[in-house]
Amino acid sequence: MSRIQDKARALIASKMKLDESEITPEKNIFNDLGADSLDFVELSMLLEREFNVKFTEDDTANVKTVGDLYELIEQYAK
Repeated sequence: MSRIQDKARALIASKMKLDESEITPEKNIFNDLGADSLDFVELSMLLEREFNVKFTEDDTANVKTVGDLYELIEQYAK
């Protein structure tokens, strides 16, 4: 797992008040981790600040899983 994924996993776990072991790439952010739309917006903003990136609405509209989120961060962090 990359440094970006490790850091993102820790932030997601902290925001969602879950153990890091529960944050795996195949988990659905909404169905499996229990996020609602406000949680997701707040999480996106947190990740944007942490990784110094800016996501578009189109980008975040396609994010369903933790793995999708990792890919999005890595795409912008390059």
